[in-house]
Amino acid sequence: MVLLTAMSTPTVPPEHTALLGAVQAVLRPLAELLVARGLPYAQAEERLKAAYVQAARDAALRATPEALPHRLVSRLSTATGINRREVGRLLAEPDASSGLRPSMALRVFERWRTDPDYLNGRGQPQILRRQGVAPSFEALAAQVSRDVHPRSVLDDMVRLKLVEWDADADTVTLRQSAFVPDADTAKLMAYLGANVGDHLSAAVENVGGLQPRHFEQAIWADGLTLDLARELRAIIEAQWKLLSQALVPEIQRRIDAVESTGLTPDARVRVGVYMYSQQDDGRPAAQDQEGKPHA
Repeated sequence: MVLLTAMSTPTVPPEHTALLGAVQAVLRPLAELLVARGLPYAQAEERLKAAYVQAARDAALRATPEALPHRLVSRLSTATGINRREVGRLLAEPDASSGLRPSMALRVFERWRTDPDYLNGRGQPQILRRQGVAPSFEALAAQVSRDVHPRSVLDDMVRLKLVEWDADADTVTLRQSAFVPDADTAKLMAYLGANVGDHLSAAVENVGGLQPRHFEQAIWADGLTLDLARELRAIIEAQWKLLSQALVPEIQRRIDAVESTGLTPDARVRVGVYMYSQQDDGRPAAQDQEGKPHA
């Protein structure tokens, strides 16, 4: 007798469901920034894959420091779900952005700035007709790629403030200063990575049960108007000033102690306070009591 039994469909662990919800909350504002700055999905995906492989590699080496290199690739592929070839490539390439193509908007932008057919007698980008034979924006976009409709490219470049479209004259003008970040923008991006990165590291290690736990607290409340919520900023700035005035001398005293005793500095610390206020968008948030502040 042959008995046929139905194979059960694997279920997603409840912890993974909760984790994916947290991932969605973290990735949403990051994705909004990437879209606003015109960074293609492929580049962000490459960074995520590289981070996945690096995290799996660190975990594998902590568990088995003597792991053989040829077996490490298989272990990382199993742990991440990324195929062996990709894992090997990511391990061999320290720069995760190698081989990636810029976005369509940036490629059109660069072609317009450098192609002699689209420059005037002074070597400056011409003002282009939106449609028609070259030199026109439509022809320029088609030279770069025929996979995307020129109007879609134009709309995206207008959104990114790379070009100005005069609808009455139906002409397009290149903004040459775009895609050249100033020093302040570069600093803001660095602060974003450092501050949010350390905050997220503290939260992740707390969830993972690392002891001693990092200090991480927040107060959440609804039931306000946006103006009333923003009024809290003055209080928070005053409290931050008091906290920083107390912290900075204490941190410096400890740095001086390390230098005076000849100890080797091997640690760093980041302390931050943030406030975020917005009109209610209907997204769920953790809370104890409806309309009450929640710490």
